[in-house]
Order: sequence, then C-alpha cells, then structure tokens
Amino acid sequence: MSTNTDFRAFRIHNDTAGYRGGIATMNTAELSAGEVQVKVAYSSVNYKDALAGTGKGKILRQYPLNGGIDAAGVVTASSVPHIKEGDAVLCTGSGLSETRDGGYGQYICLPAAWTIPLPQGLTLRESMILGTAGFTAALGLLRMQDNHQTPAQGPIAVTGASGGVGMLAIDVFSRAGYEVHAISGKAAQFDFLRSLGATECIDRHQLAFSGKPMDSARFGGALDNVGGAMLAGLLPLIVPYGNVAICGNAGGIAFDGTVMPFIIRGASLLGIASAGTPRDQRDEVWQHLASDWKPLHLDRIATREVTLEQLPEVFERMLAGESFGRTIVRVGTV
Repeated sequence: MSTNTDFRAFRIHNDTAGYRGGIATMNTAELSAGEVQVKVAYSSVNYKDALAGTGKGKILRQYPLNGGIDAAGVVTASSVPHIKEGDAVLCTGSGLSETRDGGYGQYICLPAAWTIPLPQGLTLRESMILGTAGFTAALGLLRMQDNHQTPAQGPIAVTGASGGVGMLAIDVFSRAGYEVHAISGKAAQFDFLRSLGATECIDRHQLAFSGKPMDSARFGGALDNVGGAMLAGLLPLIVPYGNVAICGNAGGIAFDGTVMPFIIRGASLLGIASAGTPRDQRDEVWQHLASDWKPLHLDRIATREVTLEQLPEVFERMLAGESFGRTIVRVGTV
C-alpha cells in the first residue's frame, strides 16, 4: 500500500561506498511494503538506533533502510478495513530499521498486524516519549506480574536508572504501586530520579556485591538494563520468588552466576524481547501505558526534541554515554 509522494528520510546505506547514514529524498513507492501507509509525526532515539545509524552495531539485516525503530503518525492510506485514513497509530520494534524501513522518514508503510491504534489517553508525542523504552519497561512489569510479582515482596531495583528505559521504569513501576530503588553511575542525577518516584538512589560505583552465591535478600525484584556483573550481583539479593527482568546488556552479554538463587529461593530471570512481542501482549502493554501505568513525568523525561538532521550528533553523544532521558524526533507535521 503506497501513494506516490516524495519525502525526506534519514536513510542508512552499506555498499561499495561504505557504511553511512544521512538525509535522502525518496518516494513512498520505494518504501518497504505494508498494508498501512502513515505520515510520521514523531519517532525517538534508542541505543539501538544509535548503533544502526553509525554502523557500530549490526542492527540492519538489509540495506538501504530508513532508520528508527519507533514511529507514530496518522494513516494516509490503508488496504484493511479496521484501519482507516486519518487514524492515529504507532509502531515500535516489529522489524523497523532491521528488515524494513523505520520511523526516520516522513512516511512509512506498516504491516497491519503491527500497527497499534493510538490508545485513548496518549498523544502521538507522548507515545514516542515512551516508544521502545517505555514499552520495554512496561513489558518488564507485565511479565513480572504475570509471574506473581507483587509490591509486598519489596522494592524493585532499576539499573541503568538515568537512561531512557530506567527513567520510564521508575515512573511506571511507581505508578503500579511498587517502591523503586534506582541504581545509576550518575550520582549528579539522583535528585531528578527521586523526583520521578525513586525512594532510594544507589551509586553503581559504590555498590559492592559480596560475590557469594547467596546473600541477604534486599530487593523484591529488578528491572536490569545492564547485564554482566550487575546481573550476577543482583540475583543473590532477590527475595524468594522474586523476578529479575533483563532487557539490556550495557555491562556485557555474559554473566558469572550460579543456580543457587533459582533453586534455593525460586527466583526467576525473565527475558524482555520488546522488538518481537506478540500482538496481544503489545495491546495490553499500550493500554496500561495509556491508563493506570502512564508515567506522570513524560514531559520532564523527554529532555530533548530534535530533527532528522540532528540525528548523527545525537547518536554520537548516546554512544559516548552522554545522553540523559529521552530524545524524541520531530519528523513531520500531521
């Protein structure tokens, strides 16, 4: 489904001229196929986008593609009856900027199966402040609660708390009635994290793990954005039948642990793979994010709004560890 319209996009190439990303003019007829054509208003910047846009991570599986794993806008054409022209919609993950054109273009074509109607209670801009980051945080909570996590088990540790997922997780888990302990290496941001709902902030550089297979239980559960040594250190601190949801690997993809937290305390390690989440769970997560789990501080968590032209600078800052909060991308007008 495509009209015949020229538009601008941040397009990523990898060919004889090398790996590069930049502004290109293209036609909607060139877009990846999909039943729903959308005029994009907003996207966002995630760590995965920075890796893809710079070539510092193997994200794209074919070239060229428009970057951006998130998109929100208004339908301009549809070949399915339940999605109509003029509908506000969003999409996160689902192959965007991996196997099909992503949200860094003024138009996008989406498969109907992955096109989410904008839930009542969210604006297009708010949906992209959330984006993959907020969806990941809320999916972690959903999976933990599906595995019987409750606020009565104790505080939830959120690692990488000063990043986009971490900030949104503080707000989301607090909204759901959990006490949140934020773990971050950026002590200068602790007051901000407390203002989002963290009841305690822990300096990652001063957090000493015992290295024992089991230690005194300290956390009811955790949402871990870090992996590596952080994950290995957290698991022995989880209360009986608490859950650790792992959604990132900033600290490494391997961790040195034992089976003891699992077979002695019944702790669970839950993988959060937001990109390929089944549709029924997607709908459930977005309904929560538009209602009872909707963060109270979205406008404060969105610390920067940029254009397509500013993306290369944003990518470099993010990969250098200099980003803070969520960066949203104003792609076009609807």
